Amino acid sequence: MPELRRITTANDPAIASFGALQERTYFEPDMLIPASIIGQMLEWSNHDRENILLVLEESGRVVAGTLFHFLRNTNVGFSSYLAVDQDFRGQGLARKLHQARFEALDKISGGKVGGLFIDVVNPARLSKPELELEHSIGSDPSTRLKAFSSLGFKRVDVRYEQPVGGENGGAVTNMDLLFCPRDAATSIPTLLVTQTMRTYWTPWLGAKMALLESKKLEARANAENIALLPL
Repeated sequence: MPELRRITTANDPAIASFGALQERTYFEPDMLIPASIIGQMLEWSNHDRENILLVLEESGRVVAGTLFHFLRNTNVGFSSYLAVDQDFRGQGLARKLHQARFEALDKISGGKVGGLFIDVVNPARLSKPELELEHSIGSDPSTRLKAFSSLGFKRVDVRYEQPVGGENGGAVTNMDLLFCPRDAATSIPTLLVTQTMRTYWTPWLGAKMALLESKKLEARANAENIALLPL
């Protein structure tokens, strides 16, 4: 069974191995945080955020891993990526990493975090070439959503836009925001969603733009609470 390890230093060779895992398991690896940046992130934190990388290794190679973040002001996590090498799927490694994430988040929090966010592509909004590219690397967005559903994730019922990275530098609009609550829930406070996204976006958008985008998200929700829907 692969060994679980948390990576904490920028010179750990597991970071490059995790980066290679990202490239062979996602159809648009340039949309992910590159290995060259991850090392810096692990050694940097402030009062708002801590970055965490957990890997499962076999014979010195990362066969599964997850990069995620603890956001202190909302006491939740945000997952940037979770992947399992194709040859190691079906062994419960994704669930093992998911459980380990909550254990790590609780330890950092000093209590029990409220849940974990992640944004994922919606299969219905992918183009035919994008779907073909997914399939060419042994990946399928519908299967991925089923896996997230089995882990307890639900869709946050609001139009979600990743502010930059889309066509001509605009927003990415083919993604949904998911949330895995620690306790059973059918809705989530809008304020928790907007504050979380503002904190998550700030390091790469800047404080002013992150605030603006969180206000846009709040306006699209147009309610105090947002429904959590089955995937």
